[in-house]
Formats: sequence, C-alpha cells, structure tokens
Amino acid sequence: MALSRIASETDVTIQHTFASRYVRDSLPRFRMPANSIPKEAAYQIINDELMLDGNPRLNLASFVTTWMEPECDKLIMAAVNKNYVDMDEYPVTTELQNRCVNMIAHLFNAPLGESEAAVGVGTVGSSEAIMLAGLAFKRKWQNKRRAEGKPYDKPNIVTGANVQVCWEKFARYFEVELKEVKLRDDYFVMDPHKAVDMVDENTICVAAILGSTLNGEFEDVKLLNDLLTQKNKETGWDTPIHVDAASGGFIAPFLYPDLKWDFRLPLVKSINVSGHKYGLVYAGIGWVIWRSKEDLPEELIFHINYLGTDQPTFTLNFSKGSSQVIAQYYQLIRLGYEGYKNIIENCQENAMVLKNGLEKTGRFNIVSKDNGVPLVAFSLKDRSQHDEFEVSDFLRRYGWIVPAYTMPPDAQHVTVLRVVIREDFSRTLAERIVHDIERVLHELDALPPKNGTGEEAKRAREMKIQRSVTDALKKMVLASKAKGKTTGVC
Repeated sequence: MALSRIASETDVTIQHTFASRYVRDSLPRFRMPANSIPKEAAYQIINDELMLDGNPRLNLASFVTTWMEPECDKLIMAAVNKNYVDMDEYPVTTELQNRCVNMIAHLFNAPLGESEAAVGVGTVGSSEAIMLAGLAFKRKWQNKRRAEGKPYDKPNIVTGANVQVCWEKFARYFEVELKEVKLRDDYFVMDPHKAVDMVDENTICVAAILGSTLNGEFEDVKLLNDLLTQKNKETGWDTPIHVDAASGGFIAPFLYPDLKWDFRLPLVKSINVSGHKYGLVYAGIGWVIWRSKEDLPEELIFHINYLGTDQPTFTLNFSKGSSQVIAQYYQLIRLGYEGYKNIIENCQENAMVLKNGLEKTGRFNIVSKDNGVPLVAFSLKDRSQHDEFEVSDFLRRYGWIVPAYTMPPDAQHVTVLRVVIREDFSRTLAERIVHDIERVLHELDALPPKNGTGEEAKRAREMKIQRSVTDALKKMVLASKAKGKTTGVC
C-alpha cells in the first residue's frame, strides 16, 4: 500500500468541468464534502481523473494480468459483493477454492494419495502467501529448537539479493534475519553453493526464486536441494526449501515439464504462486501450497465448523472478495493444461521476437535468459551519452511503460530495462515497441550528452544547431544546382 501524502495548500480542491451542470462548487480534495452530489457528477469527476492513468495493456513493467475473457468478467461482477470469509453463506465459493488448491498442488507434483486433500490456501497475492509460508517455517523451527532445549530467538532465512521486497517485509515484520547471497556480473540470481555455505543451525529455510523479478531467470532448485541434502546429512540439521514461484509457477509446468523444481525434490516443503500473474487472473489472488500436513504447524490453523464439516483456515487477511478465487477456477477449467501451454508458449515466442528485434539494433546487451519467465531484460552497450533511465522516460511519450532499474548488490553498477510479455502482448506490439525504441535512440542521439556541464551542454546544442543549419543550406544549394539554378544567400 502506498503511503498517502498531502498536496500543497494551493491544490486542495478538485475542479471539474463536465460535471458542472450538476455541481458548481469545487470539492475538497482531502476532506469529505459536507453535502452530497448527484451520482452522475461523482462518476464524471472520478472518470475524468482516471483518464490520466496509463494504459494497462501498454504497462510492460507489470507481470499482473490485464485482460480476461468477457465470460469471466461477468462471473467476477456477479461475485463482487460476496465476502470470501463468509463460509456459511458461500460454501460453494469455498469449495471452488479447495478445488483450485488441489489442482495447483497436483500441478506442482505434491505427493498426494488418490483421495488425499492438498494442504494450501488462497491469498491476496504472493506477498501474503510468502508471509504464511515463512510463519510456518519459523514456528516449526521454534518448536523443534524448544523441544531440544536450544535457543530459538535468532531465526534466519537465506535468499538471493534478487528476492522481491515481500521477503524483506517478512523478515522485518516477523523478526527474522535475512541473509542474502550477493549477485555478481553475468550471474543475477542466487548461487546455490554460496547459499548453502550461509546456512546455519538457525536457518528456518532457504528461499529459491523460480523466475527472478529482475531478469526472469529460474534459480537452480535441483542443485540447491542436492547441496542442502548433503549439508543436512553432515550436520544433522533438516533445513528445508521454499520455492517462490510467484512468476514461474504457472510457466515451468507447461514450458519445462521435466525441470525438477517442485515437490519432486524432497526438501521443497512449500511453494507460492501468483494467480494474478501467469495464472491469468486480474490482480488480487495468490496461492501457497504445502507438501503435507506435517509442514504446516497445527497451532497456526484456525478451524471453522460449517455445514457439519471442519473447515481449516490460515490467512493474514479476514474479509476479502470472492471474485478472484472464482476467476482462477474459471481459468483452470476453461483453459486446462492444453490452453495454459498454448498461451505460455505464445508469450515465449513473442519474447523471442522482441529479443531478436533489440539485438538487430546493435545497441543493447540482452540480460535475460531464453529459458525462464517470458520477458526481455536489456541494457545499453554504450552508456557514455545516455542511459537506460532516459530511454524509459522517452518511451512514455509513445505510451509505453518500460521500467529501468539497477541490479541489487554486488551488481548495482548494472542498469537494465525490462519488458514483461503477457498474454495480451502480441507479436505486432513486440515489433512496434522495437520500432519506437529505435526512434527514441535516434532522438537521444540528437541530444547533448547527459553528463556534460551546463556550459558544455549549451555549446554542444549550439554546435548541433549550426551543423544542422549548414547541412540544410548545403542540401538547398545542391538541389538548386541539380535544377540548373543559382541561389544567392544574403
């Protein structure tokens, strides 16, 4: 949640134009108005302000789904007034969530018996899912240490420096030390060898990322599992693994079915995934799945008895909408394995179109990998004149939202641009953005270097103007001579 702020004293009211036929007085911006206004006016005022938001389809910074089928939109609107936690009133919605949990658990190869129910829960996103998984690891580690008569006040988690900020939030909110494996040039994910070296008796888990936010790369969970198994055998510890598959959880099963990253690896005890990313649902749904009941301490679960059965619940939120759970179930049964595979393959193909187009410009290094999340991360080969932040800024003039950012330590000297390929990003758009990037580079090349002083920049601009005028006059004279005319310039 973004923290609120107050504007300047001169910007304390909302001025409205089209709504003035209903309302003539301006509205206070940060205080509730004293009187009601017509519904038409309220709608028009808000609609006018929202026109200034970016176009979600052109927001290439986000992994979050921005398009769903109209039939699913109808289901979402029909359920928008249902509170997910009212299980007595909405038992079918709860049943749909349980079906989703079991479908995803089987997709992640959870070791379930024929009639055994999966252990998991729907969340508002991967951030909440990670909080719940982290709490389960912490409580299980504390219980074991307490039973052994050992200190249990200094838990830690080992991750790469490339983790999403929600891991830092978990560590700070729930008092767990975050031990980060630093990145390095040309290796922008967690090194499993270094990660295992950092594990100690207070490590509650090692978190591996299946699809780094920075460059889409999958971390080597199989190697991490093998190295950690050996260390556990040598030390007598039983340090587990959590896989943050927020982006990659709905990619790897379809593009790389033979890749072992999930519950096929014995040390993987829990996995989170974002339904609102490549699960293809609008923002507001995530999932966390545990390997078995033993991996989720019973004292963290609350039990609700409804319709004669026991309903366990484990969430940080209480009230929340049902729409996204229903939308996830729609996508799972509507698309099936075949549909998801076709969509993800198409995203990957469009990513390759974009990558090849950028490489043909000769101006960029590709930082992302071909295998991983369908995205393209790239950096300028020559940053002496202009940088990636300027490219990002200029692209906004064409409507594109493309983020530029620096890598975490120890690769913070590397700056990249990133384009995320979602289902609604077509090949035509991929070709178009390459064209617009080339236009931006041409515009930047015509500007003074970004690092010059004020006087240097001024002189550079004057020289460019002089050269452009001279070039124009030369072309004029040559054109006149070609026509057999003489042009005098005074």
